[in-house]
Amino acid sequence: MSKNSSTQLDDQTVAALRTPTDLNAEGVSEISSSLRELLADVFALYVKTKNFHWHMTGPHFRDYHLLLDEHGEQIFAMTDDIAERARKIGGTTLRSISDISEHQRLHDNNAEFVGPKEMFTELVEDNQQLTKFLRSTHDICDRHNDVATASLIENWIDETERRTWFLFEAAQ
Repeated sequence: MSKNSSTQLDDQTVAALRTPTDLNAEGVSEISSSLRELLADVFALYVKTKNFHWHMTGPHFRDYHLLLDEHGEQIFAMTDDIAERARKIGGTTLRSISDISEHQRLHDNNAEFVGPKEMFTELVEDNQQLTKFLRSTHDICDRHNDVATASLIENWIDETERRTWFLFEAAQ
């Protein structure tokens, strides 16, 4: 098996990674798959937010720079909770940067220059999209009675909506 292979795990490996849970196998599979995509999107949003933080320009540089730094910290704080939640229910999670790029739905921004208004507009759209992804994962959790994951997601939705609001106002 190559380093980047995504082939099926053998039975011994599956058994070694199994974590006891009262969720059924279908629930574990659906929830952990959705969490894997969420984690990839959160990493993508984190890198984009930090990219814009590092490349901020203009008369409001300090305020915007600090705002994006605060947002980056909040976004990054989600990553461990998402990954550990997938493992707690017996699923697996991301393993590499290529795994992130394979599962992310949010788009990267590799432009040499992006103005502050465009940065904020793009981050508003990405945070709104992340909110939709979070709600979709919440629906999956509800179907499988995974109240613990759903509870975490409710807090992340609130944080993401707050970021959207702040970014929207900054873009005006």
